[in-house]
Amino acid sequence: MKAIGYFREAPDAPESVAAQTRAFLEYCESHGYEVASTFADTGGNGAAPGFRGLVDFLRRPDKGFVVVITSSLQALGDDLAQAARRCFQIEGLGASVRFMDSDTEAPDALVDAWARSGSGAIGERVRAAMRKKAVRGEVLGRPPYGYKVGNRRRLELVPDEAVVVRYIFRLYLHENLGIRLIARRLNSEGIKTRRGGAWSMVSIRDILRNRAYLGTYARFGVRVPGSHPPLVSPEDFHAVQERLNARRTSYTERTATAFLLSGLLRCGHCGNKMIGVSRRQSWHRRGGEEQRALYRYYQCESRTNQSMCDYHTRTAQELEEEVRDRLAQPPGKGKASPARFPHAGNEPAVLAEVEAERQRLHAKLKSLDRKLQQGVEAAARGRLAREKMRSHSVDIARQQLEVEERLAGLDRRSREQADAAERRRLQERARAHLLDTWDALPLTEKQDLLREVVDQVVVTDDAVTVLLRP
Repeated sequence: MKAIGYFREAPDAPESVAAQTRAFLEYCESHGYEVASTFADTGGNGAAPGFRGLVDFLRRPDKGFVVVITSSLQALGDDLAQAARRCFQIEGLGASVRFMDSDTEAPDALVDAWARSGSGAIGERVRAAMRKKAVRGEVLGRPPYGYKVGNRRRLELVPDEAVVVRYIFRLYLHENLGIRLIARRLNSEGIKTRRGGAWSMVSIRDILRNRAYLGTYARFGVRVPGSHPPLVSPEDFHAVQERLNARRTSYTERTATAFLLSGLLRCGHCGNKMIGVSRRQSWHRRGGEEQRALYRYYQCESRTNQSMCDYHTRTAQELEEEVRDRLAQPPGKGKASPARFPHAGNEPAVLAEVEAERQRLHAKLKSLDRKLQQGVEAAARGRLAREKMRSHSVDIARQQLEVEERLAGLDRRSREQADAAERRRLQERARAHLLDTWDALPLTEKQDLLREVVDQVVVTDDAVTVLLRP
């Protein structure tokens, strides 16, 4: 098996990179590993080009079966949280991790170290304080629709919203309307959400599932019956849950699939986003042979989630090819105009947009970090099976890696967009590269290039307008 060495020089790393390299070579010789490559980070400035190089190497299709070897858990990151992220990112790329100072598998060593360090102690104290408040029925966080935080921090009714909650339950249970049709009914009657927006399938389902409407407050594993006025009878609530569960069991498990134009499409009729939708169908031919097909298309989100707008749909392949055709036209000609919403050449707006996206990605990265750390902590406390934690953490780490790469791309864009002329030159280069390698590029790389070139794509039933970035 091939081995890759990863070394890190930092205040908490006891050995120099040179010493770690020598130890790695001796370890490979004694254990029969073939050295494939080595990567190192020095200076502890947070840039971690060595780890980025390691990630790029692990993505190579010709890498074969490899194990990443480092001197210890401490040498993998500045702290246990970073070590956990990198450990599961490596595993998510198809390699395993070994430490030269231990025969324990890396994920188990990580959980054991987490348990010894008490990394979650502060969080546990905070949760304990919150549990005490929950026992008293005090509201933690945002109150459910239909209620507000009243005296003694208990839930109190909001009369106008309470009427809507009861209406939703009645439409579902007694008028036999589905979730989508309930959203359509509320939107057509001009009833708004708490924030003044339109109702969606998600918001309706959340209300139908919320046990708070039984008068029971539940947080942090604590349930306080009768803590506030109920809006639904137990009989009606349980009947609704049975119907929801019965519908749910009729579905096959869904696997999320990525769509090339996600985040770029706008419905030209209502202005809302268009989202990718997959539908699987099966049927039997006359001879009894079963046939299966997968249909992929883009549809207006207003129709999908809020039952508003009409069925403005385009097949995924057809729309993606049309966007490519538009991009193939020289800028400024045909329908591929360099105009941008709201207008072209607004450099401060571009830079502000980049900064807003950077902040959003940093927030997402923190959220993913919390989820990963909660999983490791749960395994360290014996509340979660280690194998399940491992699978869950690998999925999270893959998402983290994608966010980190998008952040790196934003930093690169910020540097490259120092002036408008350079930005236009780079955009044209990105457009040419995108068109030349369209069929060969992996989906994520193609998406990144599209976002460098395209601001948005406005779709109507008979036209597609591609608006380029300034």
